[in-house]
Amino acid sequence: MEEQEKQENSELESAGDNTTENAPVAEVEETSVAAAEPEFPDAPEMEGLIARKVGMTTYYTDDGRAVPVTALEVGPCVVTQVKTAARNGYEAVQVGFLTAKSLNKPLAGHMERSGGRFSHLQEFSVKDLGQFEVGQKIFANLFEVGEMVKVSGISKGRGFSGGVRRHGFAGGPKTHGQSDRHRAPGSIGAGSSPGRVWPGTKMAGHYGAATITQRGLKIVLADPQRNLVLVSGAVPGHKNSIVRIEKQA
Repeated sequence: MEEQEKQENSELESAGDNTTENAPVAEVEETSVAAAEPEFPDAPEMEGLIARKVGMTTYYTDDGRAVPVTALEVGPCVVTQVKTAARNGYEAVQVGFLTAKSLNKPLAGHMERSGGRFSHLQEFSVKDLGQFEVGQKIFANLFEVGEMVKVSGISKGRGFSGGVRRHGFAGGPKTHGQSDRHRAPGSIGAGSSPGRVWPGTKMAGHYGAATITQRGLKIVLADPQRNLVLVSGAVPGHKNSIVRIEKQA
């Protein structure tokens, strides 16, 4: 009996030793997984960034509401120049976005310090220039969920359009002998006085392809790992167009 008890105790001790040996291995694995997750630096105080319109989709909130949103690829934007009041007369930060296929020598030399070649450059006002340096990357975590923003871009071009499509004119009557006045603009001014057409009168002409700013949009999702920001509603421009997203006071 004593020999049997000694044998059982030795088996328990060996099992305990194996458990102790395996414990650090599990801790190392957990640490390695945590280290693999990308970390993003704290976002500086900045007015906005350059983005690319990916398209529209539907976002479902936690309470089951379906919200129409526009997906924007925000950055990463790289600081290409820090403008100071002493040298440039005002304070601002110039950032670049998307890699350029080809650049002329002046632009290539301008971006050399930032370590990249960018196809789009824009300036944004900042409060503290000390937070920025050339070559610094700024990610989508600049924006927070629930924050109000405004998005500026070039609207879709619709070519030469008539007054009904361009300005929403109702058109002429469809009866009483009217055969070719259905979409006509109608009178454009008096004859004798002033005897001319006032500047700015609504007529047919080039429609679209103008800079539009959509205000009052809310940040629904900000994902710096995918450089993605979802804003409620629609923004101007076609898919893959470049827009400017700014924080709205």
